[in-house]
Amino acid sequence: MRLSEKYGDREAAEWPMLFQRILQNAIRDFYRRSKVRSLWTVLFSSLTSADEEGDDPLETLASESESEDHKTPHRNAERMQVLGIIEKEISRLPPRQREAFLMRYWEDMDIAETAAAMGCTEGSVKTHCSRATHTLAAALKAKGIEL
Repeated sequence: MRLSEKYGDREAAEWPMLFQRILQNAIRDFYRRSKVRSLWTVLFSSLTSADEEGDDPLETLASESESEDHKTPHRNAERMQVLGIIEKEISRLPPRQREAFLMRYWEDMDIAETAAAMGCTEGSVKTHCSRATHTLAAALKAKGIEL
């Protein structure tokens, strides 16, 4: 699709090399995206119970605090404190990093959608998300939170 959309006007002799480059870039993007998403999955997986799969960790925390589970008040308080710390650290991010981070990971928008919404390039979105992720991880580690 990318080849036909962006390079349909090129000569047919150029298509094999263009296709190869597009394919390589798509594979790299997939693995980069997987790496970042797995980082946040690992970080937030400690906030959810083991019997839940595919749930949003923030929604899980909110629903657990409202429901009457076998969880102890101490455990619920710990989870709410960690969630509060995460929200506080997100609010401390620079506005563009926070915007990109929330759109990509909370709103689950792809890079192109995020770039269009922010009015910047896809490369800028990737940079903002990377910096936000590293800043948040360092801030949580500095507070002794090992997720």
